[in-house]
Amino acid sequence: MTSRSVSSWGNVTRAEHALYRLRSRFDRFPQVPPGSTVLPYGNGRSYGDSCLNTGGALLETRSLDRFIRFDRDSGLLACEAGVLLADILRFAVPCGWFLPVVPGTAYVTVGGALANDVHGKNHHRAGTFGRHVHRLELLRSSGERRVCSLEESPQWFCATVGGLGLTGAITWAEIQLRRVPGPALDVETVRFANLDEFFALCDDSDREFEYTVSWIDCLARGPRLGRGLLQRANHIESPSRGRPAGRRLSVPFVSPVSLVNAATLRVFNTLHYRLRRTARARGVADFQSFFFPLDRLRHWNRLYGPRGFYQYQCVLPGAGGPDATARLLETVARSGLGSFLAVLKRFGSLASPGMLSFPRAGVTLALDFPNKGPFLERLFHELDEVVSAAGGRLYPAKDGRMPGALFRSGYPQWTQFAPYIDPACSSNFWRRVTEGA
Repeated sequence: MTSRSVSSWGNVTRAEHALYRLRSRFDRFPQVPPGSTVLPYGNGRSYGDSCLNTGGALLETRSLDRFIRFDRDSGLLACEAGVLLADILRFAVPCGWFLPVVPGTAYVTVGGALANDVHGKNHHRAGTFGRHVHRLELLRSSGERRVCSLEESPQWFCATVGGLGLTGAITWAEIQLRRVPGPALDVETVRFANLDEFFALCDDSDREFEYTVSWIDCLARGPRLGRGLLQRANHIESPSRGRPAGRRLSVPFVSPVSLVNAATLRVFNTLHYRLRRTARARGVADFQSFFFPLDRLRHWNRLYGPRGFYQYQCVLPGAGGPDATARLLETVARSGLGSFLAVLKRFGSLASPGMLSFPRAGVTLALDFPNKGPFLERLFHELDEVVSAAGGRLYPAKDGRMPGALFRSGYPQWTQFAPYIDPACSSNFWRRVTEGA
């Protein structure tokens, strides 16, 4: 056992943790001191505190990085939980296979993708990552090894998918990959003038394209509220690889102040929206450029300075989703804080298997904010009220400050989930949202 100061991707919370490591999927669960707790830890890409366990220990799983077997004919892959999604794509794409669901970064472990039941730009077609996992092995602190699937120990499977690492350590998983004609995508970018135009575009886009996502100018107001750029894409067979991802750059150190502020955001948003020469543009792109644009800039989180940043991602269900989205954007624009990464998408109706999985049918909005202390917390309180009134919920993988009452109303299955928590496991997030319940 060692110890190290560990921060999540948002860099808001940093704390000393005792560290244990699984070096092999055959290792035993470590014995932690009485009264202490441990949390499985992958590559640390959760934005908030769901991957931290201040006052306790983390169980590192990145050493579980082996492929177990792969059927080139069926696309069924078995691998250890510490394998990165980037590692899978590196070998699978040249073989004509692709992950069925990918989040906004490829530097997530398989265990992390399962524990957060990640979603992607094709949720309306494919649902969440957990829908494509056939089986997984769960290692409990008691030493029990439980193989889980929808047929074998289905309740344990549903608790572990989206279970934030609290049910024990995932050691391996079987994932069904999907066929693709090549590494390129046919991408169309459509400029829309406001939220009404965005929702008018959604039906045609979701019907004709597998992948859809929108960037929005969250500082725009009035008749321009919600203006932005919608990208929609399909895999294609192409003689070229498409527009390459480019050389990977790096932010070498944490900026002494946040480089993301109202002034830089206003200039960026205006230029990003207006420099599109036509209302529609079409081209061929490499999959890395389309799915993982921020992966081209290593340590991009350092741009937010020493105080870090928060991401606020919500889903707003039902017919009231568009109106609630407008209220959220009006509140953000009025605050003047703005967001560099403002992403808007419509989730489909495919149900997630996990008890605590975030996606549900509706509108999802993700916003990044530099940490400005009480001023930002006041904005979050206003946004929370809109989300709560709409019957929505926030994404635990991105959260670092959600009030417990909002979590419990947004995730009513949390009481059914609680009995599946391993008695040795805990996290900052879980203690925060269940305190006083």
